[in-house]
Amino acid sequence: MTMFHDDPTQGPLDQAVEEEPVTEPSPTSGDETAPAAQADTVGTDEPGGESSRTVRVLPVLPLRGTVVFPLTVVPLAAAQPRSLRLIDDVMSGDRTVALVLQKDAEQEGAGPDDVLRVGTIATIHQMMRVPDGSVRLAVQGLERMRISEFVGEEPYLTARVEHAPETVAESVEVQALTRNTLELFQRLVSLVSHLPDELVTAALNVDDPRHLVYLVATNLRMEAEERQHLLELDSVQEKLTTLNTFIAKELDVLELGKKIQTDVQEELSKTQREYYLREQLKAIQKELGEGGEGDAEIAELRAKIDEAGLPEEAAREARRELDRLSKLPPAAAEYGVIKTYVDWLTTLPWNKSTEGEIDIPRSRQVLDDDHYDLEKIKDRILEYLAVRKLKQQIAGEEGAAPGREPILCFVGPPGVGKTSLAQSIARALGRELTRMSLGGVRDEAEIRGHRRTYVGAMPGRIIQAIRRAGTNDPVFVLDEVDKIGNDWRGDPSSALLEVLDPEQNNSFRDHYLDVAFDLSRVMFIATANLLDPIPAPLRDRMEILDLSGYTDEDKLHIAHRYLVPKQLKAHGLPEDRYEWTDAGLLSLIQGYTREAGVRNLEREIGTVCRKIATRIAEGREVATSFGPEEMRDFLGRPRFFYEELAARTSQPGVAIGVGVTGVGGDIMFLEATRMPGKGSMTVTGQLGDVMRESAQAALSFVRSRAKDLGLDPDFYQSSDLHIHVPAGAIPKDGPSAGVGMTTALVSLLTGIPVREDVAMTGEITLRGQVLPVGGIKEKALAARRAGITTFVLPQRNEVDLDDLPKELHEEMTFVLASTMDDVLAAAMPDEFRMTQRPGGAPAIGDQAATREPVAART
Repeated sequence: MTMFHDDPTQGPLDQAVEEEPVTEPSPTSGDETAPAAQADTVGTDEPGGESSRTVRVLPVLPLRGTVVFPLTVVPLAAAQPRSLRLIDDVMSGDRTVALVLQKDAEQEGAGPDDVLRVGTIATIHQMMRVPDGSVRLAVQGLERMRISEFVGEEPYLTARVEHAPETVAESVEVQALTRNTLELFQRLVSLVSHLPDELVTAALNVDDPRHLVYLVATNLRMEAEERQHLLELDSVQEKLTTLNTFIAKELDVLELGKKIQTDVQEELSKTQREYYLREQLKAIQKELGEGGEGDAEIAELRAKIDEAGLPEEAAREARRELDRLSKLPPAAAEYGVIKTYVDWLTTLPWNKSTEGEIDIPRSRQVLDDDHYDLEKIKDRILEYLAVRKLKQQIAGEEGAAPGREPILCFVGPPGVGKTSLAQSIARALGRELTRMSLGGVRDEAEIRGHRRTYVGAMPGRIIQAIRRAGTNDPVFVLDEVDKIGNDWRGDPSSALLEVLDPEQNNSFRDHYLDVAFDLSRVMFIATANLLDPIPAPLRDRMEILDLSGYTDEDKLHIAHRYLVPKQLKAHGLPEDRYEWTDAGLLSLIQGYTREAGVRNLEREIGTVCRKIATRIAEGREVATSFGPEEMRDFLGRPRFFYEELAARTSQPGVAIGVGVTGVGGDIMFLEATRMPGKGSMTVTGQLGDVMRESAQAALSFVRSRAKDLGLDPDFYQSSDLHIHVPAGAIPKDGPSAGVGMTTALVSLLTGIPVREDVAMTGEITLRGQVLPVGGIKEKALAARRAGITTFVLPQRNEVDLDDLPKELHEEMTFVLASTMDDVLAAAMPDEFRMTQRPGGAPAIGDQAATREPVAART
């Protein structure tokens, strides 16, 4: 195939040609050609005297990536043997050849189907051989032609071609397009550095519109397809229109590029000028002995560093950054970043503490004044204070540092006083209190901070809270530690491992500060509603202290001592004018709230106070003593009732279970029903996998003991069973409902209702054993709030009864069960008895004949 471009060691020739200007040759140039790096235009006369022929046979040279226009001289290159053979034959003849563009520039050995039909008849004016074997040509385009047919393919392509002259119309539109082309071309030459001004002169001297089109197009950066399209247009007016459109687009691109370049150059010049003037200003100030605003800031920061008492590492880092700051102009982008960093280092309380002498009796008085009961928590705080006081005395005598602070975690339902207890601890210790809520925190950077490489970076919330407290030994409350989230941004609970580890937090490194800060003197107190969501490594670093719910008597004392005086004062009512009777407050506690803490109780007391204030403001008479009737008058009818226990358990198949929730404990009704079917069981109520397995274990136990229960052993084959736990919108899980589900199934199948005053908890095995569970105190308090008088729990949970308040032991009976025999004996009415097993073996539930009485504690 003929190859018309540079050889492989050089760039494409057509690209080089586009960048070279074309000048107009002398009319008598003949075979003289311009150098390969320059193209010329020619007149319309055809050398060789061939202008009279319209059809002729010519050798065809396919061009790759370029188009030769009529009336122009273009440099080309050839290197393939087929192309060299054609050139040698043409040079020995009339030097006339047909030039056409091949369709695929990458194809080798183009045939008749691989080239376009419209091209240019050209004359080879000059040929030069180069050492690598290729040749350089200077070809002059003469006239546009069209290939009629190919007459040969070897040794090179030959074809019968005919002239295809363009249509030239003398019209006003052509004149206007010609002038517009000249104007656009003048603007283009002024923007392109490699196009000489002589091109504009040559274009202005051209009178023929066709000649002008080819002259301008040869010197533009056009793709081969665009050049071919321009060549194939028959009308000169269409050629001018297409060329105008192309030049206009190029001008838009070039002018935008020039504008961008000008803007950049102006910005650089402005920056250099500002730098030069700033250096001059510094020199002038130095000569006058004056300092600028930046020098005053540097001096102020240097004084802060000296006064802050920074540790060695922090002081070294602060001075290093200050030296960098002194070398930067105030307008520099990094100036503010460094200044903020040094400000943070100098404002942290590195060696400032607020703890004074520890007074144990005063601390006990503060805790008693602020909180009712919670003796275990108060004792733990006083133990810590006593130990710290002794260590301070030893440290004062021996010069040793006091021991590290404990890390406590208060776990309990909402409203029991976890956060307020931390405030009382801070007051008892004489320290500042700072608090950080961890609920919903998902980004590790919230704890450790962002590195200074980020825009707008800040220290983590730990360091920010320390600076707000102003001391290095505050009481630091980490609220809702069980509600920390984690996602792709990191795991904040893992970042807290270092903060809450007494062995590591003496050198805590925030990502922003990147220097060690001592947190060992900070007393961290975490609060949580549930213990299970806290990761095990984090839980292991804290001392867990449980705050269970309050009894009605506890709430009554708390209301008298704290809540009523607080709400009366908040609503502008005198404390000594009104009497809140015990009966009135108990009716409010039992009829309008049902919670483990006292938050809703305080809210209802506030509602009563607002009603009183409204009546006083209206001039209406208000009673001075508030009992149950007054509470009903203020708050409306009670919202909670105990009568529903009897109504819900009046039919067989319902047992009362007890569970632990995020707000303490609560009772739940375990319902079972039976319908004709094929032996399937359905479990509903949004139950978890463990609770569903407990239901299956309960059914398996009942089926295995059907004969002892007086049931048909094949009852299951013709019945479908359905176990449901109401409040289906609330997720439930855990094994402690096993005994309740078993009792509900026994009640359903025997037709005997369960006693309405009995609640139960415990995990069941397939052999009928009752295994221990957790949360006994919360469950017992919930059962008492619901009006339960008998509470069945596993035998191995007997030790948990010691933690229950005295009032529960007085008002409730606790049945300790080791097997389902004990549970059924306590939960079913006295008329429920089961038959003896074959051979006289004791049947479950037949307690009087074969077993000791069920263990009970009151």
